[in-house]
Amino acid sequence: MLKPFYNRNLVEAGCDEAGRGCLAGPVFAAAVILPGDYENELLDDSKKLSLKNRLLLRENIIENSIAWAVESVDNEGIDEINILNASILAMHKAVAKLKITPEFLLIDGNRFKPYGDIPYRTIVKGDGKYMSIAAASVLAKTFRDDFMRKIHEEHPQYGWDRNKGYPTKEHRAAITQFGITKYHRKTFRLNEQLKLNF
Repeated sequence: MLKPFYNRNLVEAGCDEAGRGCLAGPVFAAAVILPGDYENELLDDSKKLSLKNRLLLRENIIENSIAWAVESVDNEGIDEINILNASILAMHKAVAKLKITPEFLLIDGNRFKPYGDIPYRTIVKGDGKYMSIAAASVLAKTFRDDFMRKIHEEHPQYGWDRNKGYPTKEHRAAITQFGITKYHRKTFRLNEQLKLNF
């Protein structure tokens, strides 16, 4: 059962990203402020949901949230500052875009950089623990999947409509055969990708 909030008395935004482990495409992040009485029995970590349920939830979250925002950092930005910093930047951009400034941020994962003076808490596997993070995970994933399906039309040989840019056998084989596109990330050495820049 997902928890409705971490701090009952604060305006709390949940944040999550999608596309961190991909070889192509941007990283997307979402920030969501849910009302205190929000309920939806479908809501869960987006990775555990069917496409149909993710899309139903996206519509419901957009309609019922107090505020929501989705932002991204493209593959060139990821190459420049690494995927960890790009994920955090995308979250910062999403928080900045909220029509209400939150008083507290709930972040999925274990790494974050402060956004202004807003206090925050990182929660490992938070998208399976807190409703606002789960809602953010649904928005980040569905908006990113839409983007990957769109650019699939330009480069159908990579199967992005199916693998969404993740390093599947099919995707790796296509890179070997056809090379990379303008959407591919050129730097993906894991040790370099997980350094936090302040």
